[in-house]
Amino acid sequence: MSGSGIAELIIDNPPANALNLADIAELVRLLRSYQTDDRVRVVLLRADGRGFCGGGDVKEVQGLSGFHGILGQASGSQELTLAIDECPVPVIAAIHGYCIGLGVLVAGVCDIILAAEQTRFVLAEADNGATSGIVQAVGLLPEKRLQAAMYTCDPFFAEELHSYGSVYRVVPVPELADAARAVAEQIASKRSAVIRGIKSAVKGTIGRDIRKSYRQELSYTLELNMSGEARDAREEFVDGRRRGYRHGDEIQ
Repeated sequence: MSGSGIAELIIDNPPANALNLADIAELVRLLRSYQTDDRVRVVLLRADGRGFCGGGDVKEVQGLSGFHGILGQASGSQELTLAIDECPVPVIAAIHGYCIGLGVLVAGVCDIILAAEQTRFVLAEADNGATSGIVQAVGLLPEKRLQAAMYTCDPFFAEELHSYGSVYRVVPVPELADAARAVAEQIASKRSAVIRGIKSAVKGTIGRDIRKSYRQELSYTLELNMSGEARDAREEFVDGRRRGYRHGDEIQ
């Protein structure tokens, strides 16, 4: 954490910055710890490497026996997005390159997003046999646009999200980290109690019931897993047979 009260969390899990269960648990632990750490005035979440987040670690899900992998990813995704939503201070996301699946869910619950030019966002759930993430993604996209993104898995870009107001600023890649830190420093310079109060007020007025809605969405994912449909879909993804994915070959 910097002396100015900025807690900077960096995703760094090459090659694609896919989040495994241990990664998710550590992010949740850190975000929850700020509940009782008055030194933290704002959180900055960013990534090293070619992109922000390649989603959950599908290979890990496939490699665990029974339903342990999908249940772990599902509960982890819920707890991570809740930890961001319930963090007592603003969480700023600095997103570059690509933001896929779980990455989009994370972005959707952050308080402020800055993105590099031409950053691609993909809701990849349909191609991985999942039905959840809607309650988080609604923080990024209008209703009909969200449905199209969920059904098609087609990418949408930072510039489009900026036009909705979901992305605060779009900047060149080399400027992203500094631009995000500048916003974080601006917020951190204000009275901490006031900023924490504003976050609570905003959450109380326009907040989403992530726990309840995500559990409802997840029931359909679990049905698909029990039937075998979801596992087959993930296996095709892992095997590289779905080249119409349009996420970008560099992260496959």
